[in-house]
Amino acid sequence: YILKTVILGQMLSLFICGTAVTSQYLAEKYQVNTPMFQSFINYSLLLLVYTTMLAFRTGSDSLWQILKQRWWKYFFLGLADVEANYMIVKAYQYTTLTSVQLLDCFGIPVLMALSWFILRARYRLIHFLAVAVCLLGVGTMVGADILAGRQDSEGSDVVIGDVLVLLGASLYAISNVSEEYIVKNLSRVEFLGMVGLFGTIISGLQLAIVEHREIMRIQWNWKIALLFTVFALCMFGLYSFMPVVIKVTSATSVNLGILTADLYSLFFGLFLFFYKFSGLYILSFVIIMVGFILYCSTPTRTAEPTALPQPSSSGLDNAALKLEENDSETPAVTVQFTR
Repeated sequence: YILKTVILGQMLSLFICGTAVTSQYLAEKYQVNTPMFQSFINYSLLLLVYTTMLAFRTGSDSLWQILKQRWWKYFFLGLADVEANYMIVKAYQYTTLTSVQLLDCFGIPVLMALSWFILRARYRLIHFLAVAVCLLGVGTMVGADILAGRQDSEGSDVVIGDVLVLLGASLYAISNVSEEYIVKNLSRVEFLGMVGLFGTIISGLQLAIVEHREIMRIQWNWKIALLFTVFALCMFGLYSFMPVVIKVTSATSVNLGILTADLYSLFFGLFLFFYKFSGLYILSFVIIMVGFILYCSTPTRTAEPTALPQPSSSGLDNAALKLEENDSETPAVTVQFTR
């Protein structure tokens, strides 16, 4: 089970690495910064595949019934998911890479708190120790960035950038907890179909407002089109595969497992962007994996809902109950009448 969880978590990390590397290559090589447009492509693919699957369903889990019963819940879920993606990417314009990597981990304690109250997950001491070990690994990775000179120069407004990261991490936590609840209680297709529907609408409107000029400035060629395609496929694979992993494990363990995504991006960056290598990167990877395995070694338990006390019987009901008990205890006597 632990080996399966580790492999699934690292597959998600590789999808995230693909989105990060293609985005960075677009920004550095071709000066293309269109995070909302890239998200819009992903949500459109989800709409095309999973919302279409819902449209062909009939009965209580059809698209019309889902929209009629809980459309407003999925609207807020789609809004949280779209804005989480946008805020994290936007934060890079204001603060440093180091701050984003550190503050992005704020989503893990928020996720654990939401799981405690909403999903009734109950953690043991070993789970808190495992999270602390994973965060230590992230700290080691940031330290390696500083020693290797990879951290960016000071952002234009660090406070705004840090607030954006914290808000984005919190919205990611809300989205992941909602995803775990829907996947385990309803269905994976319903989650992806509804996120695709409302995500396309929300990101399309936001795209028209904030990024239409950037899209007009893109000098299209086959390389830029290929990078957009690879990004879209990696993002679509991440969204499609994550509910499967969450159903097997939990949202918290998934978020701990994908902490290694930055390290995979770094290893690709050694060849694409000529980053300097540090042995601390290997150490941070080992520390994160140890914490992740430690977390998965002991399953969390779910608290049972508290049973309401039964009201005690009184008066005639109580007397009738006692009569029934006496009748059951008295041996049956057969009386035979003769003429």
